[in-house]
Amino acid sequence: MGSETVAAMAAGTWKLGDLEVNRLGFGTMRLTGNGMGGNSDGAPIDREVAVGILRSAVDHGVNHIDTASFYFSPLRSANELINRALAPYPDDLVIVTKVGPGRDPSGEWLGMAEPGQLRGQVEENLRQLGRDHLDVVNLRLNGVKSLAEHFGALAELRQAGLIRHLGLSCVTPAQLAEAQAIAPVVCVQNPYGLDQRIADSNGLMDSCRRQGIAFVPFFAISGQRREAPADDTHDDALLAVARAHGAAPAQIRLAWTLHRGPNVLAIPGTSDPAHLEQNIAAGALRLSTEDMALLEAVSLEAVS
Repeated sequence: MGSETVAAMAAGTWKLGDLEVNRLGFGTMRLTGNGMGGNSDGAPIDREVAVGILRSAVDHGVNHIDTASFYFSPLRSANELINRALAPYPDDLVIVTKVGPGRDPSGEWLGMAEPGQLRGQVEENLRQLGRDHLDVVNLRLNGVKSLAEHFGALAELRQAGLIRHLGLSCVTPAQLAEAQAIAPVVCVQNPYGLDQRIADSNGLMDSCRRQGIAFVPFFAISGQRREAPADDTHDDALLAVARAHGAAPAQIRLAWTLHRGPNVLAIPGTSDPAHLEQNIAAGALRLSTEDMALLEAVSLEAVS
């Protein structure tokens, strides 16, 4: 199945508030380079190739794009690429961005924004994307224990009509509950994958499942390598499942993630057009009970 063209809707759909999306989406971080993804040497890919990847993703049924204004390099901005590739935007396209951490124009991280600075970050996303409102904004926590002031500031912007729905990123179950006391949360975006399962052990995954909140893993393929390219070495059980399905190990990792629950979405990113088709094709893979048991052993070994 590795090189087949399979529409993103094969994985099914879920709603972010009132916005229905296909569960297989696309993350833009790897399009920008310079420490925020891109080629293995950190360089961004050709602009027209990046634009082509975004257009191809949408042509294949992707209608959930993940981005942030802090996804940029000296030569590339993820939001600018999205605007160039996809505007005027299809009616069903949902663009999810995130605010909280900031970077100066040279790319240096500035730490967590103050609550009063979040409006400026929201407006920067609006400007770069060419939108009059943002579909979903995730508050990305960066060392903040209590999120009340930050999330309250975003709730005010939601009331003002600049944001349609709110989500969270890099949070604990307690922080999710704290946010929900302020405003509805439609999604939680945390690191999660076959070898990265803190959200299982701390109850966050279960809490999202019970409440019908979308759980959106990132680093689902690269795991603990994070922004680095996915490792080319894999557990024997993972390789066996991949061979049985005629699939790449990365596709099995994505399929396993999607099998964790109907509310689990996927936003794999890539700077390689061939990998884009592989990732989308993973949404059509159907893992058996036996496959999941084999992979469960892999993931338990990774977290033990």
